[in-house]
Amino acid sequence: MRKLAPLGGAPAAPLSVVVLAAGQGKRMRSDIPKVLQPLAGQPLLAYVLATARELDPAAIHVVYGHAGEQVRQAFASAPVKWVLQAEQLGTGHALAQAMSGIPDTHIVLVLYGDVPLVRAATLRELAAGAAAARIALLTVRLHDPTGYGRVLRNPRGEVRRIVEQQDASRAQLAVREVNTGMLAAPARALRGWLQRLKPDNAQREYYLTEVIAMAVRDKFKVLGLAAATEAEVLGVNNKLQLAALEAEHRRLRTRELLEAGATLIDPARVDVRGTVTLGRDVLIDVNVIMEGTVHLGDGARVGPNCVLRDVRIGARTQVYANCVLDSAEIGDGCLIGPFARIRPLTNLRDGVHIGNFVEVKNSHVGQNSKANHLSYVGDAQLGERVNIGAGTIIANYDGANKHRTTIEDDVHTGSNSVLVAPLKLGSGATIAAGSTVTVDAPAGKLTLARARQVTVENWQRPKKRL
Repeated sequence: MRKLAPLGGAPAAPLSVVVLAAGQGKRMRSDIPKVLQPLAGQPLLAYVLATARELDPAAIHVVYGHAGEQVRQAFASAPVKWVLQAEQLGTGHALAQAMSGIPDTHIVLVLYGDVPLVRAATLRELAAGAAAARIALLTVRLHDPTGYGRVLRNPRGEVRRIVEQQDASRAQLAVREVNTGMLAAPARALRGWLQRLKPDNAQREYYLTEVIAMAVRDKFKVLGLAAATEAEVLGVNNKLQLAALEAEHRRLRTRELLEAGATLIDPARVDVRGTVTLGRDVLIDVNVIMEGTVHLGDGARVGPNCVLRDVRIGARTQVYANCVLDSAEIGDGCLIGPFARIRPLTNLRDGVHIGNFVEVKNSHVGQNSKANHLSYVGDAQLGERVNIGAGTIIANYDGANKHRTTIEDDVHTGSNSVLVAPLKLGSGATIAAGSTVTVDAPAGKLTLARARQVTVENWQRPKKRL
């Protein structure tokens, strides 16, 4: 059995990729089509299409069927050619639906919408193994091959055919090398083999695997290539397998972080659900989820139970426990949290402190400014060295429209202040605690906006009636 080389070559002819994605996935026990089941927050099919695009094919054909409109809508902007399989009559039947749109001169690479972790390097090698009189078949050895079609070879080690689990003899069931379903073949020959398929099996379906025996009879060489790992060819048929694949995906992604130099307190409790880049000496604590595009600068530290989504975090910034950062840019040397929420369109400059139970949304916060306790900063422009007192609220919404607040350099707001937008606080202004400010505050002055304290004599607290 030939092992895959670390890097594959290129097919001798133009490449057409066909992704079989029509299956219902009854064992998933879900109304969601199988190829739309989520893996690390993305549909299974998304991973397959992304890997296929890395091969730079002439076209990607996606065969859809069960709940097909859901699948098409989920990938409405994807550069693929959609092919309907109205009846699900097996893998050979599914592939045949796509062949009318593929020129005879192409190499056809067959992939599956529920096998998301296959590597581009593996597929390049597979595609390069196909030629005018040769097809390439991706196989794998499993400790437990139950449920898979067995790859049968002759005494010289040449692939002769594939027998499905339900059609295999006792001796054939003992074979541990199995068919992954992925293959590459010249389009002209493949088209002819598909036309000759017959449903002569227990399931009364048109098996793509029968193509292997046909190719052998037609004097084609079948190149059996073994996948480097079992994990990259695992498919999904139920939620148990989906969970196992999730764990494998997590392991692969956290390994990438470790190899890049990050310190992970427990790699088993970090989820990478997007693209993460990082500097040197980054530390990530447990139960951190990273989605979208995340960058962590040199020396950044992320505490436990945080969610980072589409954020850029500067060098030496510390994100303490239980924070959610979404679509924001965080400067160098900032302190965030614990229990802080940074919402989209927020820009925190260097040295900013955003403390416990503080929410910032659609705001620019200048260098060395602070909002350390129980505050809301929304639709605001804060200058440098601003201090937002505990309990300060920027009231930016009038029930119909959002309004902006400008807070210039060196402003201090006292505790429990309400700043009613639109509003401007001049440089160096101080807002007294408990003020509700509705008019612009002048620079360098103390502004009080609160009712005079009154004590009511002879007042009695109401009592419950007996």
